[in-house]
Amino acid sequence: MARVLALVSLIVSFSMVFPMIWAVIDRSVTFWAFVASLTCGAAISFALFRASGGGADYGELGIREAFAVVGLSWVIAAVVGALPYLFGGVVHSFTDAFFETMSGLTTTGSTIIADIEAVPRDLLFWRGMTHWMGGMGIIVLSLAVLPFLGVGGMELYKVEAPGPTPEKLTPRMQQTALLLWGVYVLLTVLETLFLTWGGMDLFDAMTHSFSTVSTGGFSTKNTSIAWYRSAYIEWVVTFFMFASGVNFSLHFLLLTGFWNKVRRDDEFRLYGALTLGSVALIAAILWFSASYPDLEHATRAAAFQVTSFMTTTGFVSENYTLWPYFTQFLLLLLAFAGGCAGSTSGGLKVVRVLLLMRSIWSEVRNILHPRAVLHARINDKVVSPRAVNAVLAFFTLYIMILVAASLAVTALGNNELDVPTALSGIVASLVNLGPGLGELGAIDNYAWLPAGVKWVFSFCMLAGRLELYAVLLLFFPATWKR
Repeated sequence: MARVLALVSLIVSFSMVFPMIWAVIDRSVTFWAFVASLTCGAAISFALFRASGGGADYGELGIREAFAVVGLSWVIAAVVGALPYLFGGVVHSFTDAFFETMSGLTTTGSTIIADIEAVPRDLLFWRGMTHWMGGMGIIVLSLAVLPFLGVGGMELYKVEAPGPTPEKLTPRMQQTALLLWGVYVLLTVLETLFLTWGGMDLFDAMTHSFSTVSTGGFSTKNTSIAWYRSAYIEWVVTFFMFASGVNFSLHFLLLTGFWNKVRRDDEFRLYGALTLGSVALIAAILWFSASYPDLEHATRAAAFQVTSFMTTTGFVSENYTLWPYFTQFLLLLLAFAGGCAGSTSGGLKVVRVLLLMRSIWSEVRNILHPRAVLHARINDKVVSPRAVNAVLAFFTLYIMILVAASLAVTALGNNELDVPTALSGIVASLVNLGPGLGELGAIDNYAWLPAGVKWVFSFCMLAGRLELYAVLLLFFPATWKR
């Protein structure tokens, strides 16, 4: 376990070479902040490697070790990734640096930086890179680029991959990871090209592509995508947000010609229906309430914000806190549902929502027809009672954590947070959305929050990203017993 953690720390540390290139181009003094951070990260890796006892045999990770490794990997990555913010002078406390990094790695997009445009480009590039690394997952990255890992790859993948049923596309775990990362890189490159054609410079195009494909939401501008005032850029980002909320296994099937499998996928169909239906409803409300005099603008604003919330990206093209309250609440509900399983988005995942709906319908029909044997189905396959119970347990645990975290935030908030702001902040953190409502809305940030609240939000970000169990099991003594 220590050797895997050393490997993760090493990957995060040497990823700092890329923002250092921008520091050299800009002749930024924060170049040395990255040098110091890389050195410290390498030292942490060395210490973990020595603690493992060395040797050539990694052995096999069981399910308990896999959960522990994945949970601790993200903590180690956040600690190492926080160093450039501290050494670069962007933040003045470890709490803020850890919060910003955890928000990046979990693709949440919440920020404590008030004036983003005043931050050097190399540090902004690092913010975007934390999104990009965390989007597909550090463990999956390790499996893709380091074939010598050999540590029970499928167990790590099942714990790391967001969603209830991670797809194994090929018999070998390394090949699966490479295919997923290939699709991930392809989407990133394509969006970068489209954004540069729309007038963005290469730096902004790359960082926004990192944030879009990872469904993260960090921007290089204080007002996010709204800064560009470009209909073309908004539509491009909307399309790639939607694509990034789709199961990446479906992208692979689409690229290999299996169109019918994609078209008939129940989760994808519900995902598309929820998105299009919400866009039409909110656009109509904005149009008839005279919020926008132009129907195209109302439709574009609705499409952008619906897709941003549905995929839990968190980009902003309009100040949605000025919209009717119904539309704001609907956006928050969409973020709660989230994107597809196997995508980079957060939330409950559409497949769980679908299974809950069909389980309820099956139960209603069983009441009406007591002698009938009825089961919930997904893609024409019967879902086992165990899988249904697992989804019900996950949903219940989600609500329990939401309530417990909300109580903790209101207790630690020193009467500075009203209930709607606290609740929306917890939801935004747990579903990995970023912006919330109230004083955590589209034009606000998290800098003013007390330190204790930031740690609660950081915990919720990690729990939401790792589907709850990988974090909670770290606190169970049975996880650590042989």
